Amino acid sequence: MNKLAATVLALTITGSLAACGSTVTITDQDRRILKVLAASSLTEAFTALEKTYEADNPRVDVQLSFDSSAILVEQLVQGNEADVLATADLKSMAKAKEAGVTTGYVVPFATNTLTIVTPKGNPARITGIADLADATFAVCLPAAPCGDATAKLFALANFTAKATTEEENIKGVLTKVTAGEVDAGLVYVSDAKAAGAKVEIVAAQNSAEVVNVDPIVVVKGSQKARAAEDWIELVTSPDGQKVLASYGFGPAGG
Repeated sequence: MNKLAATVLALTITGSLAACGSTVTITDQDRRILKVLAASSLTEAFTALEKTYEADNPRVDVQLSFDSSAILVEQLVQGNEADVLATADLKSMAKAKEAGVTTGYVVPFATNTLTIVTPKGNPARITGIADLADATFAVCLPAAPCGDATAKLFALANFTAKATTEEENIKGVLTKVTAGEVDAGLVYVSDAKAAGAKVEIVAAQNSAEVVNVDPIVVVKGSQKARAAEDWIELVTSPDGQKVLASYGFGPAGG
């Protein structure tokens, strides 16, 4: 067998093995980046879903970026590139849509409510919203969905005391509590659950009446719209909903 024939044979065998399902190594250079902007409250749930998505789509590298919904929308308005946007309320998503930074249908996929959390052991003996008047407590800034929800909750309770500190997002509030810098904080149920033994959970009066709906959408101009739609499909699928439920989220239907 001459050298040329041997080379052709080797290439044929290699191709046949690949066709038969031999392992193909996918390098980082082969992977496409799918950038997902999501509300801070979705950190744990979306991080779990990232593993599922990448296992099913090995050629896609999901890059998650978390912050207050208001900040994420502003980033898109300012030209930040992304593929998917998931916010913690419909109001923030409406602003994104009005600004022309989204495309396609907005899909509600989860709900969330607020609760009170205290440092482990509840040293200030907080039992409800009224007790916050004599305590130090943290809330989100009014522009953030968690801040807007807190204002509504306080209004229902006729509570007017001023917060000790206002944080940009829900994780900022949680950090103030777990660090022991305040006696209590208003966070989403999902974040309280994620904090586990680091906090004590105290029910907030009328919390069931202030429900935030989390919507998701493809970002306008995305060069990976198909991959973005696949991510949304995962989030809204039965498996995705089970993951969200395990982190304290309610179904989009209520």
